Amino acid sequence: MEVTTLRLLPITSLQPGMRLARKIFNDEGVILLKEGAELSAGIIRKLYNHGLDYVYIQDKDTDDVTANDIVSAETKRKALKEIRTHFSSIADPRVQKSSYPIIGKTFTGIVDSILMELSDNPEVMVMLMSMHTKDHYLYHHSLNVCIYTLLLGKVHGYSVDELRVLGIGSLLHDVGKAHIPNEILFKPGRLTDDEYNTIKLHTEYGFKILKDEPGIPLLAAHCAYQHHERLNGSGYPRGLTEPDIHEYAKWIGIADSYDALTTSRVYRAAMLPHQALDVLYSGSGTLYDRSMLEVFKSRIAIYPIGVTVTLSNGYKGVVVHIHTAIPQRPIVRILFNEAGERLQAPFDLDLLAHHSVMITAVEGMNAHMPSPTA
Repeated sequence: MEVTTLRLLPITSLQPGMRLARKIFNDEGVILLKEGAELSAGIIRKLYNHGLDYVYIQDKDTDDVTANDIVSAETKRKALKEIRTHFSSIADPRVQKSSYPIIGKTFTGIVDSILMELSDNPEVMVMLMSMHTKDHYLYHHSLNVCIYTLLLGKVHGYSVDELRVLGIGSLLHDVGKAHIPNEILFKPGRLTDDEYNTIKLHTEYGFKILKDEPGIPLLAAHCAYQHHERLNGSGYPRGLTEPDIHEYAKWIGIADSYDALTTSRVYRAAMLPHQALDVLYSGSGTLYDRSMLEVFKSRIAIYPIGVTVTLSNGYKGVVVHIHTAIPQRPIVRILFNEAGERLQAPFDLDLLAHHSVMITAVEGMNAHMPSPTA
C-alpha cells in the first residue's frame, strides 16, 4: 500500500509553491505529476481544468500523518489501462461483437488483484479516491465502484467465488455507456427528456453486451441491468421493487450513487463524503436498503485524513486519525484557535473523548445537492 505524509486541500485552496504528496494520473493510468512536484499557477490551473476536486499536498503541520490507499496506485494504474482498452473496443462501431477481446479473463484478473489487496487490511476505510483527471469519468467510476462494492461484499461475508462475481458485475456495471453518444453522456447542461431516456438505455445495452460474453457470469450481466433499480420501484429500466432486485445490484446501486456524488462532473461540483452519505440516507428504505447503508457508512471515512475542519468550539484543524469503529469522531490536529489565530503549539483533540465538540464545517464543502438517483 502507498503511504504518504499529507494534507488534503480543494483545488481552489492551492497556492504556488505547494508540493504534491501523492501522484496524479490521467485516464490511461499515466502519471501526470509525481509526489514532491512543486505547484505553479499554471499547473494549478491545469489541474482545475482537468476536473480534479482535491489533491494531497505536503505540509509541515502534518508531516507525521500517514494514510493507506485502499488499493495501491500500481493496481489502479493497470486496471485503468485495461478498462480503457476494452471499453474503447466495445464503443468502436467498426468492431463486431464477435471481434471483442475476451474480457472475462482480463476483468477477473483485475478483481482478483483488488481482492488480494483488500485482504491485506481487513479494517481499511474508504478515503477520497478522485486523485485522477476526469478526462474519462467512466473508466475511473467503474474502478471506484468495483473497489467500494468488493469492500462491502467482504464486510458482508460473501465467499471468494461470490465476491468474484460481484466484482465483475460492479466493474462492468456501466459498460453499456460505451454505446451512449458522447454528446449526451458528457453534456454540460441539463438533459432533455429524450436525452435522459437515451442515457437510461445503458442498463439494457450493458446486459446485452455481457450476457453471452465468454467468462462473464450471467449474474454479472444482471448487475449491469439492475443497478439503477430502486426499492420503491422508481428506478429503471424495469421499475422493479425490492423483492425482485438482486442483492448484488443493491450493493452496486449504493456504491454507484456514492461515487457519482463524490466525483466532479461536467454539470456539478463534487460532494465531500459526509454530504454524499446524507443524500444516500435521505433514500434509506425507499431507494436503498437500510442495513446495506449501515455497512457502507461503517467503511466510509466521512472526514478523510488530511481534510481541514472547523469545530463547534471555534477551533480549526486537520483530521489526522480515524477511529474505524466510529469514523464520524476523528482525531483533529488543532492549528487555529477560536479567534482564527495560528497556534504556536498545535495539539491533537480526540472527538471520541470530547462528546460535546462537533465538526461544523469542512473546507471545500459545496452547496450542490443533486438527486441520489443521478
